[in-house]
Amino acid sequence: MEISSGAVKELREKTGAGMMDCKKALAEAKGDMEKAITHLREKGLAAAQKRSARAASDGLITAYIHGGGKVGVLLEVNCETDFVAKTDGFSALVKDIAMHIAAMSPLYVRRDEMPADAVEKEREIYRVQARESGKPDHVIAKMVDGKVEKFFKEACLLEQPFVKNPGITVEKLVIDAIAKLGENVTVRRFARFKVGEGIEKKAQDFAAEVAAVKG
Repeated sequence: MEISSGAVKELREKTGAGMMDCKKALAEAKGDMEKAITHLREKGLAAAQKRSARAASDGLITAYIHGGGKVGVLLEVNCETDFVAKTDGFSALVKDIAMHIAAMSPLYVRRDEMPADAVEKEREIYRVQARESGKPDHVIAKMVDGKVEKFFKEACLLEQPFVKNPGITVEKLVIDAIAKLGENVTVRRFARFKVGEGIEKKAQDFAAEVAAVKG
């Protein structure tokens, strides 16, 4: 069937894929726009998985300030070449991730960065809570596993729902970028700062130490 240039243009705007890829996808989908989008995404994801093994040693470090200077983020995102690092698409991705970090306060980039003792501490808290339910041990174990999994999804940047589109995770956002940019992209590290964060706790701890000495 004949594919109109308007349909090709619309698909390209929606997916960022090349003109010929869009035309081919529409032809294979017999003009169905949603099927063509799905086809291109599947093709892009497959390509992204192959690229994920490639070294990404270029990229950008960006600073994002939010809330009138009350919250700040430093973020490094890597790609393979300086050429891609300078593109608008890559810059927009880095900015979006930095904004997400400012809004959602993740603790780690990915779950394998989380210290084992921190995970075990959370697990023990959930065990104590679960035992109060009076359920059998095998049920308690499943309850604890479920809560730990939820903790990972809340604490790890890549597993959080993307703040501008909660229908996808930050990891999916990165994978889509790999497909569009044609290079491996990785979130390497970040630091989030909030004015006054931790000061009150330190003051309370100091007061407690002083009281203990006086006592």
